[in-house]
Amino acid sequence: MKAEDIRAMGLEELKKNIEQAHQELFNLRIRLSTRQLVNHREIPKARRKIAQLETILREKELASR
Repeated sequence: MKAEDIRAMGLEELKKNIEQAHQELFNLRIRLSTRQLVNHREIPKARRKIAQLETILREKELASR
């Protein structure tokens, strides 16, 4: 997902996507601990996605002030 796509989302949609990304990261960590995770690079990708979403959410919150 590109930054332009994320910026096009509304606040509620951003919050929903952040919640889903946190759930995905949780599931990846569970799979890692049970040795079912094949690609370990998925965890940093999920963390980066969360960071991007939260950064753009913060930008929108500051812009609305």
